[in-house]
Amino acid sequence: MVITVAPRVESLSSSGIQSIPKEYIRPKEELTSIGNVFEEEKKEEGPQVPTIDLKEVDSEDEVVREKCRAEFIKAAKEWGVMHLVNHGISDQLIERVKKAGEAFFDQPMEEKEKYANDQASGKIQGYGSKLANNASGQLEWEDYFFHLIYPEDKRDLSIWPKTPSDYIAATSEYARQLRALATKMLSVLSLGLGLEEGRLEKEVGGLEELLLQMKINYYPKCPQPELALGVEAHTDVSALTFILHNMVPGLQLFYEGKWVTAKCVPNSIIMHIGDTIEILSNRRYKSILHRGLVNKEKVRISWAVFCEPPKEKIILKPLPEVVTEEEPALFPPRTFAQHIEHKLFRKSQEALANK
Repeated sequence: MVITVAPRVESLSSSGIQSIPKEYIRPKEELTSIGNVFEEEKKEEGPQVPTIDLKEVDSEDEVVREKCRAEFIKAAKEWGVMHLVNHGISDQLIERVKKAGEAFFDQPMEEKEKYANDQASGKIQGYGSKLANNASGQLEWEDYFFHLIYPEDKRDLSIWPKTPSDYIAATSEYARQLRALATKMLSVLSLGLGLEEGRLEKEVGGLEELLLQMKINYYPKCPQPELALGVEAHTDVSALTFILHNMVPGLQLFYEGKWVTAKCVPNSIIMHIGDTIEILSNRRYKSILHRGLVNKEKVRISWAVFCEPPKEKIILKPLPEVVTEEEPALFPPRTFAQHIEHKLFRKSQEALANK
């Protein structure tokens, strides 16, 4: 089997092409739902992704605290995605993380290629573009940089960008603070299921084993944005995903049968509930289908951090406390690795069926 490496999307974008290669064109049935993301973001009617203010999440005042937590739980159950504000991570640190990521992608292509990953040999960390999924042959309009950022003893700093000089310091500090935020969010989600505070964190690997993987997604300008997607529709396999972006819209959520475009909320972190928490909660919390649009005018960059349980050490299945006769277990027991395999297999079967 010959594995072809996709060209960097950035190179395609800057080559001056007027039409995109056919591998990037979405199937007909998808195209009807792809609109102009700037127009979509302006829409005020219809459902909007909830914004949750975490300022009072640990308030001494029980009434105030419980009100804040109840709004968070409601968003996790109804949407599975939300904008978090007053999340406790400083604007200055977030700005440093963004500047560092932007500076990496601003470098000449030959500099970035020094960090190229090699998916064929299993070296998935580094700079890359999506390889064609054999079944569908579809490519996404994005390049990316992917690496494990926490726990610190599991990182491979040799593949972290050396330029800009602040990249390692800013990203490391962000990882530490985000890990603490993940603990807090998992605690509130546990309480929302009637469990003790530390339960979900323990079930996804705890401080030692829960992995934080960062993927900086770089979506270049696209000459035919109405035909392409930056990221195709999917749910995250993670426990939780936290996302920053450069204030260019693109994220869409499939809510109540329609694609809803997330607004750009200043100083927020977007949080998704991933499949792992959906499984443990027996779907009381939702892992929402989402995708990324691209545009002609602006480069979009997002920083997604996936909080993932260890691949083999934990069996994921609905917790006994959330399974009843009326609500039987909706998921069979699987390791995290088996869950990923199951999703990939199902996706390739669906692609073959649609050919």
